[in-house]
Amino acid sequence: MVTKRRKLSNPLALAVMVLLTERSMHPYEIAQTLRRRGKDTSLKINYGSLYTVVQNLEKHGFVEVAEVQRQGKRPERTLYGITDAGREEATEWLSDLIAVPAQEFPIFETALSLVGVIHPDEVVRLLGERLKTLEFQAASTRGGLTKLSESLPRIFLVESEYRLHMVEAEAEWVRGLLRELKDGTLDGVEQWRSFHETGEIPPEFQELEDRHFEE
Repeated sequence: MVTKRRKLSNPLALAVMVLLTERSMHPYEIAQTLRRRGKDTSLKINYGSLYTVVQNLEKHGFVEVAEVQRQGKRPERTLYGITDAGREEATEWLSDLIAVPAQEFPIFETALSLVGVIHPDEVVRLLGERLKTLEFQAASTRGGLTKLSESLPRIFLVESEYRLHMVEAEAEWVRGLLRELKDGTLDGVEQWRSFHETGEIPPEFQELEDRHFEE
C-alpha cells in the first residue's frame, strides 16, 4: 500500500475531521472535546492553530459551515460539519497511517547519531537521567491506564497502551546500552574514549568511514 500526498498534513486536521463525523461543532468545542478525551497527549492542540486548521479544511472542501448560532448579545458561534469529501479524506488518511509505517525522525534518535561529541562517562550520566524519567513516565501511564480501565472499554485506551509500550521498550533499550557502557563491552567504546583523550579520530573509525563512502 502506497500513501498519497495529501492536501493537508497536520495530524490535528485529521483529528478534527474524525471528531466532526460525530456532530457539528464550534472550533472551541472541538479543542475542549479533544482535551477532555485525552487526545492532547497524542496531538499538539492550541486554539490559534486549531482555527487555522479548520479554515484550511474548509478551503479544501473537507468541512463546511453547518450553522451560525446567535444568542442575545453574545458573539456569533460558527459550527462546522464534515463534508462527504472530508469523510473520504479522513478514512483514507487514517487507513494509510495505520497500514503503512512512516519514516519518522525522533529527536532522541538524532541525538544518538551525534552522541560521539560527548565523553562516554557523561553520556552514562545523561542516559541515567533519561532512564529515571522514562521509568517515571511508564509508572504514571500504567497507573492511569489501570484507573481508566475501570470505567472505559479498552478501545478508548489503545493509544495510551501503545505509548506505554513504547516508553517501556525505550527504557529497556537504554538500560541495556547503559550496562554495556558501564562494563566496557560496547563495541567501539574504547576508541570513543580515545577520541576524547587525544582529540583525534581513531584510525580504525576513519578507515570504516572511508570504506563506507567508497561502497
